[in-house]
Amino acid sequence: MQAGRPGAHEVETRGSVSFVSPKAPALAGRESRATSLSESEAEENVVLEFRPQPRQEMLVACLYSHWQSDGQELWSIAAITDEPPSEVAAAGHDRCITPIKEEKLDAWLSPTPKNLRALYAILDDRKRPHYEYQIAA
Repeated sequence: MQAGRPGAHEVETRGSVSFVSPKAPALAGRESRATSLSESEAEENVVLEFRPQPRQEMLVACLYSHWQSDGQELWSIAAITDEPPSEVAAAGHDRCITPIKEEKLDAWLSPTPKNLRALYAILDDRKRPHYEYQIAA
């Protein structure tokens, strides 16, 4: 996988991010996915919509790969995730996207080969927004 400048395959998302939460009871104020269900609760998937507050555009750390073989082609993308902030964990998630500061964007998109330390420094130097969430429509 490699990091590179967006081009013909640029993906832009504005607004909110939706995730599937593994247990509906997480919405009831439970602090951890490890909390067991009571006899009256049923495990179910719930789609949650997360919005950074205040609302803002976010640059998200991603990697992409392009594969070709025998006339077939595959583009894939993966968002880099990390431990979630407390409000995301309270919703039942154990991972959260990793935002990149705008001033670090060129360094992320044009990395120095074999300098993983510089890339890790970009991922570590982030300002994480507060996320509010609701059940997605």
